[in-house]
Amino acid sequence: MRKLFIIFLFLLPGLTFAVDPEITIAKANKAYTDGFYANAVELYKSVITAGYESVSLYYNLGNACYKQNDFASSILYYEKARKLDPGNEDVNFNLKIANTKITDKIEPIPELFYKRWYKKLIESFSVDKWSRFGLTFLCLGLVAGLFYVVSKNILFRKAGFWLGIFFVLVSLFSFLFAWQSYDDIIHRKEAIIFTPTVTIKSSPDEKSIDLFVLHEGAKVELIDNIGTWYEIRIANGSVGWLIASSVEKI
Repeated sequence: MRKLFIIFLFLLPGLTFAVDPEITIAKANKAYTDGFYANAVELYKSVITAGYESVSLYYNLGNACYKQNDFASSILYYEKARKLDPGNEDVNFNLKIANTKITDKIEPIPELFYKRWYKKLIESFSVDKWSRFGLTFLCLGLVAGLFYVVSKNILFRKAGFWLGIFFVLVSLFSFLFAWQSYDDIIHRKEAIIFTPTVTIKSSPDEKSIDLFVLHEGAKVELIDNIGTWYEIRIANGSVGWLIASSVEKI
């Protein structure tokens, strides 16, 4: 009996953790509804610090930051939500609105049509959805293959063969899209500027040439890093270096 009690004591923190995020999020949602946005932000962030994340959590945190006119933070959390679910209409709409509130309005370089279509295709669904598509079509491919093996009718065998190949190919592409989306989330290749203004340098050196200036809330792509410096690229193709402490990774 004593051993069981000791085991229960070891399991108790884990049980508490399983319940606490839901309770904390409920408190944060109520604080947001009541207009206590700072309190809501603190509660949402405590859940994230505990290792929990979801589209709704980042979305609600972005909304709370927006209500406080903290547009850089709202953009950061909307972008985090978007990484988990690129096709979420609410997230994309609020992100678009938040971007109108910042100083920098950077015009992106037009992409080749096939690259634009490919990117939109990948961003149509989340990692989980692409993975489910992959498993579903793989199962359909196996069923079609089984139909090819057991059927004695030549037309049915041909149908099973070609459908099997089609389903397996769709499955492979779905898994590829899921992997690319997952890789983007894990490696965090983009960031948001979190200082009022930052001068982009020609090299990772304070004494190097000033290239251009970015303001709080601007989104950058992280290309490389040396020490405390990041090499970045912005949407119009301009490249330079900035201090790593001036950005937050998405």
